[in-house]
Amino acid sequence: MQSIAIITDIHGNAAALEAVLKDISGRGLRQIVCLGDVVAIGPDTDRVFELLLAQEEIMFISGNHDIALQRAFRGEKPPPGNHAERVHHEWLAQRISPHYIGLMSQWPMSETACIEGVRMLFTHYHLNSDGWYMPVDWSPTAGKLNQLYADTEYRLVAFGHHHVVHHFHAGETTFFNPGALGCAHSGQSIAKYGIVTVQNGRVTAETVEIAYDNSGFLRSYEQLGVPDKDTILRIFHGRASH
Repeated sequence: MQSIAIITDIHGNAAALEAVLKDISGRGLRQIVCLGDVVAIGPDTDRVFELLLAQEEIMFISGNHDIALQRAFRGEKPPPGNHAERVHHEWLAQRISPHYIGLMSQWPMSETACIEGVRMLFTHYHLNSDGWYMPVDWSPTAGKLNQLYADTEYRLVAFGHHHVVHHFHAGETTFFNPGALGCAHSGQSIAKYGIVTVQNGRVTAETVEIAYDNSGFLRSYEQLGVPDKDTILRIFHGRASH
């Protein structure tokens, strides 16, 4: 039996990440897969990287915000779908350690693995034929996901991007999104991550919810003058600005 932790959409929220990493460590899970959007929305970019890089065994997948921040740092045009967040990404680019830009540039947009004979795909979101993220499917089903991956042999497809939990089974394939770690749209101080276990060729997945204190994190939007803070707090954290 082997279990791995799946984290995604940290979105610059160090307080949420610290709570999740503590729970992961307490469960004795050694391997972590990070499915992207480490940065943006939240302002704790460098602290989030410090926490992630302190982990002994972690795989990184690139998300659209990770790519957008790199392009803002280099003065390049935003990637598809990220033009509206340009000012926010430019503000983050002025605060990030350049070393982390170099690290992000090495992250793949997807990665495969084989655990105890089970083939798995890790990606920030489903990719189209051009190698970019498909538009978010706001009403996914097992049937649609199964059709999308019909020509593959993956027994697990793990992804993020859409911040809500997805957990579908189609035939022998599990499609799993544990939900955003760093955003709590409902206003609750809850951080989410996933645990995937392979035992005797069988894949199981569960979402873990961790309560944490996000009061300091929310106050930091006002203290730091985060661009579009009112909109971000309302949409991604279910809160009015402080």
